[in-house]
Amino acid sequence: MSSGFVSIPFDGRQVDIEYSWIAGGPVDGPTMVFLHEGLGSVSMWRDFPRQLCERLGVRGLVYSRPGYGRSTPRPGHERWLPDFMHRQADEVLPALLKALGIARPWLFGHSDGGSIALLHAAGHECAGVIVLAPHILVEGISVTSIAAAREAYLRTDLRERLARHHADPDSAFWGWNDIWLDPAFRAWDIREDIRAITCPVLAVQGLDDEYGTLEQIRGIARELPRTRLLELANCRHSPHKDQPQALLEACDMFYRQHQHDPA
Repeated sequence: MSSGFVSIPFDGRQVDIEYSWIAGGPVDGPTMVFLHEGLGSVSMWRDFPRQLCERLGVRGLVYSRPGYGRSTPRPGHERWLPDFMHRQADEVLPALLKALGIARPWLFGHSDGGSIALLHAAGHECAGVIVLAPHILVEGISVTSIAAAREAYLRTDLRERLARHHADPDSAFWGWNDIWLDPAFRAWDIREDIRAITCPVLAVQGLDDEYGTLEQIRGIARELPRTRLLELANCRHSPHKDQPQALLEACDMFYRQHQHDPA
């Protein structure tokens, strides 16, 4: 993978975005853009993006959102608001795609990244969307698990483990954890927003997901009846880690079915 940084405008300042290209297909062909989870980064995807891009024959882009990985950290005084995923979908991602010359991407999002992918597809042209364990509303199971993560960050080696992937682990962790546990965030709900999506959607979730129930992806299908669902046994919150082969096969079939859909 070729890696680098690109500067984009966000929130009244310039921020540097860490990114890596995956050479799985031609430069002038489709691009799969990977959007990481709430504590993710370029490096935390490990090898799955390369495996998927090579299987599909497409090039890929992996990037770290502001506050994550080697991208510009979140200022210490900054607290994210309930619209933080909308801002990533409508401000950061469009600026990044423009800077890197990507039009009509395929989006592959995990957890918070899946929500951002859905929100972006609702307002911008995309070829297709694949989401793993996305959130479309706040559930009690999510809040409970995120509260447990706070205790782990304070009392275990979680901070040290995250420091392997983030230049500023406190920026990544507290930005995510504080807003998800903010009582004002309990009303967050994007079911109405996603009704505007017109591209094909594949929504995937593990039956043992500790951060959300199957209502998250079944709710997508109620709003978008053409959505294809994949519910995986023996799978927690990260299908690309727990069931990579089943996920690769499903993504391959979904992509082949829709790769020639008209713009």
